[in-house]
Amino acid sequence: MTLQQLKYVIEVARSRSINKAAQKLFISQPSLSNALKELEEEIGITIFSRTNKGIVMTSEGSEFLGYARQVVEQTELLENRYSKARSLQQNFSVSAQHYAFAVSAFVRLLKDYDREEYEFTFRETKTYEIIDDVKNLRSEIGILYVNEFNKKVIQKFLREGSLEFHELFEASPHIFISSANPLAKKEYVTLSDLDPYPYLSYEQGDYNSFYFSEEILSTLSRPKNIRVTDRATLFNLLIGLNGYTISTGVISHKLNSKDIIAVPLKVDERINVGYITHKNVTNSTLANIYIQYLHESIKEELGQL
Repeated sequence: MTLQQLKYVIEVARSRSINKAAQKLFISQPSLSNALKELEEEIGITIFSRTNKGIVMTSEGSEFLGYARQVVEQTELLENRYSKARSLQQNFSVSAQHYAFAVSAFVRLLKDYDREEYEFTFRETKTYEIIDDVKNLRSEIGILYVNEFNKKVIQKFLREGSLEFHELFEASPHIFISSANPLAKKEYVTLSDLDPYPYLSYEQGDYNSFYFSEEILSTLSRPKNIRVTDRATLFNLLIGLNGYTISTGVISHKLNSKDIIAVPLKVDERINVGYITHKNVTNSTLANIYIQYLHESIKEELGQL
């Protein structure tokens, strides 16, 4: 087993394609395939299953990947500490629902990460894709919420994907609205107060089930509905149309317009926001730092409420 073979496994898992990985590694596809086959034969497990649709990492492969990442990271730490050579490129990926605190933590990680080269990815995406990204190791961290309504369904998908949910905080529901909205001066709002206004929610694609909705109370019927795919559009429509959406109330005014405010929604609901990780993969150093920054960003933004 060589360090180079471990790097090959990491890149193939990231690319989800031997051909794409070979291109990024600047080697031929047959050479990469042979290196992986030799490694699998040496350690006696199948790391990747080959299918008509591409490659899929096995459960044993996921566990091996966790150890491989640790070895490569420790090697890079040694090289950075004792070698004058140029540091190696680092990779880190996060998939999340549309939360400003997740972006704030990501920004801080990038600012504090003093390297000449890196490749970081932040995906604000659909709920099912967040779970799928972490399950298939496209992202180390996934950020989403659960409550009493969706908990059983979400937990079922997490169990099937060998994933764990770690709570970050519990919040009471709020609405996000424009500071010019007639409801902005109210101490709190009720569901009936919201009837005259357009309701904005995030589109969930092929998995547009009530259980995968990014907003609570997804089964309620509303007279005016607008679905969007990104946070900037949603905020623009909150302002332009006096619309509203339902969320945690945690908003970053460093990253978002101060024209958007949070008003408590009077309902008997709670929102548990957390991050998911793969059970068979040990967190990288960057993942642990990011999680710490998540806690700090949330604490700071909760203090603004």
